[in-house]
Amino acid sequence: MQKQSVFTRYIIPLLLLLVGVGFVVYGVTDGEAGAVLRKAVAICMECIGIG
Repeated sequence: MQKQSVFTRYIIPLLLLLVGVGFVVYGVTDGEAGAVLRKAVAICMECIGIG
């Protein structure tokens, strides 16, 4: 089995995780969580026939 370097084993996944967390934080502070929740509620209401 080929030995992976520290860079590919730890650094790249850590960087990707930090970028993902950064995007989530940006979306929450920008108010996108509320918009997503409103759209989800509207879709659920349509699915069960209320909306």
